[in-house]
Amino acid sequence: MCGIVGFTGSRQAAPILLEGLKKLEYRGYDSAGIAVMEDGAICVQKVSGRIANLCEKTRDGEAVPGMTGIGHTRWATHGAPTEENAHPHLSNDGRFAVVHNGIIENYLTLREELIADGYHFDSETDTEVIVHLIEMYYRGNMCEALIKATNRLRGSYALGVICTEEPEKIYAVREASPLIIGVGIDENFFASDVTALVNHTRNVIYLEDGEFAELAGDSVRIFDCLGKTVEKKVSRIMWDVQAAEKGGYEHFMLKEIMEQPGAVRAAIAPRIRDGAVVFDELHMTKEDLQKIRKIVITACGSAYYAGCSGKYVLERLCRIPVEVELASELRYNDPLIDDQTLLIVISQSGETADTIAAMRECKARGARTLAIVNVVGSTVANLADETAYTWAGPEIAVATTKGYTTQVALLYLLSVHFASLLGYIRADDPKTVKALQELPRRIQQAIDLNPSIPDLAKKYHASKALFFIGRNTDYAVALEGALKMKEISYLHSEAYAAGELKHGTIALIEEHQPVIALCCNPAIMEKTLSNIVEVKSRGAEVLALTFRNNQKILSVADDLLFIPDLDPLFSPLVEIVPLQLLAYYVAKENGCDIDKPKNLAKSVTVE
Repeated sequence: MCGIVGFTGSRQAAPILLEGLKKLEYRGYDSAGIAVMEDGAICVQKVSGRIANLCEKTRDGEAVPGMTGIGHTRWATHGAPTEENAHPHLSNDGRFAVVHNGIIENYLTLREELIADGYHFDSETDTEVIVHLIEMYYRGNMCEALIKATNRLRGSYALGVICTEEPEKIYAVREASPLIIGVGIDENFFASDVTALVNHTRNVIYLEDGEFAELAGDSVRIFDCLGKTVEKKVSRIMWDVQAAEKGGYEHFMLKEIMEQPGAVRAAIAPRIRDGAVVFDELHMTKEDLQKIRKIVITACGSAYYAGCSGKYVLERLCRIPVEVELASELRYNDPLIDDQTLLIVISQSGETADTIAAMRECKARGARTLAIVNVVGSTVANLADETAYTWAGPEIAVATTKGYTTQVALLYLLSVHFASLLGYIRADDPKTVKALQELPRRIQQAIDLNPSIPDLAKKYHASKALFFIGRNTDYAVALEGALKMKEISYLHSEAYAAGELKHGTIALIEEHQPVIALCCNPAIMEKTLSNIVEVKSRGAEVLALTFRNNQKILSVADDLLFIPDLDPLFSPLVEIVPLQLLAYYVAKENGCDIDKPKNLAKSVTVE
């Protein structure tokens, strides 16, 4: 996820662009750049690292004159976070500059075509194909060139474009990425989020997918994908700047929960091409996998629980034994690791100290390492033999939500990929591929199916303890659900394997004890229902999470949460979302600091 901003008017553009980029830095902060019209030419200033580096390079923008420009703050996906890969990108003839938020899924095909036509590339990014397409199609009309260029793109994009032929205008395009127009007095703006606009104007236009905007200092024109003029309502932003940074949500955590359909789509979509699961970034062959006798997943916190969910799919599809180990334990265990072990390392930040130490220990013993990580260029990513990025974008709230779900999504994709290499399934198996592609929609349905969660939170928020129970994959999800609850609400919450209730845990069940029962695995549904009856007979109040239309559970549960019908193999990724929302609203009822829970940090870089 990246942030883009644009300005045109009668003031110097660069300071305004830099101010906007600072507001958008939560969307990406590994490189940044601006492009400003100066004496009929485009002046580009780019840096790797934080926006502060760009401010220093341009003397807070004062060194870059000009009153029309675009800016970008990057979260690297394609290509390392270097100055060459930073946006804006220039066309070969220097007449066009582009900034982009999103992912172009077919960029490799377009890149090969453009190279064959004589265009040269200066970066490793997917974005650079866009500016060369605009140059190729430009015949004196920017709107036509943008329509033709974007018709060639598959993926998601919010674009900002400037052209030397129209030095007082900026263009903006939206398709499946946020983009907002700011309407000022003799000046106009665009940005990925209103946080970059509200210091200058509270009058905004929300672009819809497929719409284009042409902005001059004194005019705003909106077009549809056919180039026809669209009349748009100007809305008034009423919230304060701090709230705007959260996109209108009260907390970053809620915003990030709601972003999960898009985040999981960003993780999955580029890895499904022509109906098959592909991993262009990985180099493991069938022969490499045939040498593997054991897979070990290691991580800490929620990343560890993501590994617990992934274990079931890896073993079922690949028929290789999988162990999931806490990194803080594995590093001291004198582990039975050798060159026939594949170590999968999971970390959102890529800087978790225990995880790095465990990884180094296993590498020293000969293990082949594969990292699932969010941060490009992080220590874990650099240490690994193979790296698969989650592309979740920056996550502000300390308690992870979309970081966790994108990690689980990557484990699913890797399971299918490895199983296809080993010959157990086809990479283009229609049922499996469709199930993966539907996951973002299923997550959104899980959100929409549970409007009662705030009311349930009022019922359960004062509980002394919450017990989560489940079997098999449901138990793995229960672990993460209990962690979310304790992290942000500070309630005592524990997850137990439902089949172990009789072996001690049921001693804790008493009158009105809340039990959250996960019942989303049809193969063992009857067993879990029996466990619910057991705790109910001892006075427990049961909140059950299950598939929509599961009639069997209606007679035994006190309250219900739902997920949509989907392939049970991949249901854990969707199951966690209602539990995240429950934890959020319980914490809200208890007046907790949800985004910054006490004693916790986003990246644990010390033991």
